[in-house]
Amino acid sequence: MTVPAGRGFIEEGETARDFFVVTEGTIRLFTLLPDGRRQVTGFAERGSFLGLAAEMSYAFGAEALTSTQLCRFPHAAMERLTARFPHLEHRLRIEASRELARSHARMTLLGRKTAQERLASFLVERVGCHPRVSAQDSSTGKTLTLPMPRSDIADYLGLTIETVSRVFSHFKREGLINIHSITQIDVLKPDRLLRISEGTL
Repeated sequence: MTVPAGRGFIEEGETARDFFVVTEGTIRLFTLLPDGRRQVTGFAERGSFLGLAAEMSYAFGAEALTSTQLCRFPHAAMERLTARFPHLEHRLRIEASRELARSHARMTLLGRKTAQERLASFLVERVGCHPRVSAQDSSTGKTLTLPMPRSDIADYLGLTIETVSRVFSHFKREGLINIHSITQIDVLKPDRLLRISEGTL
């Protein structure tokens, strides 16, 4: 299925009949607070599974930030799918474990990290650095496209827009990134950002 930019396709609280695999595009994940405000809880991109852990209803809403391509699988057909594709069940278990790990990482992000560590973690995650990669492997720069507005980044990181803008500017002055536009930056020193995200620099 194709979802145009700006359109939602999962509504928080609705009956969870399907799960989705993102094949192209970027998606904003969010929950609604009792006062009507929206809390961004994550961003999903190519290869992400959505709604896999849902039981009776979806615990989040999902909206396309860019034109997005999805594969939709009914939960009712899960047994038939895993019977037809034996490796699928193993892959689904892996994805469920990753979802739990991401939840734990987010709790640490919001509960313990400074503003610089939070934004560094966000950039490192998008670059694809991992704490176990060597400094040599993680030292090559990379251009990132950030389709989400700064307000979404701030919301996701539990910061104000002003703080996010200030930390972006600080990283630029330090030579860690180069900002081409509001949606595109060069990550020049991912190894240093990785160390900042871990609190070791």
